[in-house]
Amino acid sequence: MESVLFEKKGPVGWFTLNRPEERNALSLELMEEMQEKLNCVSKDRDVRVVVIKGNGPAFCAGHNLREMTEDDCDIRHFRKIFSVCSDMMQTLHKLPQPVIAQVHGIATAAGCQIVAACDLAIAETGAQFATPGVKIGLFCSTPMVPLSRVIGRRRALDMLLSGRFISAEEAEKFGLVNKVTDPDKLAEETEKWAMEFAQYSLFTLEFGKKAFYTQADWDEPSAYNYAKEAIAINCLAEDAQEGMKAFVEKREPEWKDR
Repeated sequence: MESVLFEKKGPVGWFTLNRPEERNALSLELMEEMQEKLNCVSKDRDVRVVVIKGNGPAFCAGHNLREMTEDDCDIRHFRKIFSVCSDMMQTLHKLPQPVIAQVHGIATAAGCQIVAACDLAIAETGAQFATPGVKIGLFCSTPMVPLSRVIGRRRALDMLLSGRFISAEEAEKFGLVNKVTDPDKLAEETEKWAMEFAQYSLFTLEFGKKAFYTQADWDEPSAYNYAKEAIAINCLAEDAQEGMKAFVEKREPEWKDR
């Protein structure tokens, strides 16, 4: 059985974490399989938006602790696990396509990290989020990285130091998720949202996503210096010219994705 399933439905690529009996825990095998599939989809110009979801009762319960408590574990073993995990998370930012997390059940530790690392997130009303490593003597250092950047230092430290669960509604208030919906509408609302982005030029989505993350942590003057050059270059793109002309001529644009 594949640890990660991938399906294309029109312009949307759907990744499904597929270890439901383990609450989709991130084993080394699962992460390596996910990385391989992400690398493939990054080159697929037919996929304009990516969604990540989970099979079974949970979105993702974090790392596979059985894999981290075996007798022969040494520092090299742990470095490999967290290196593969960190590379996978950073790939979500590097993908040309916007990435949406579709969350149900729980998203804990590295599962919460996936949500924070995705560009956008939608959750069902019953979803819960936590970075509970502190409760087992393992501070959630790697989940800390995207979490602190998405929800801010004080809120991230609250979650990291307490290990407490927060509800979907609180996660929305924090900015960890963008939308909360009824469980029976989660898949429908996710697809509708994904299709909203998928109508646009993949070139523009990729250009904009890269520009966003490039300037995100810069000071304002540096960000503006970068952004004004970026948008000037963007104006020269074929799709930008087509889009502006289509707007002036009151017609639908025909994207070339370049």
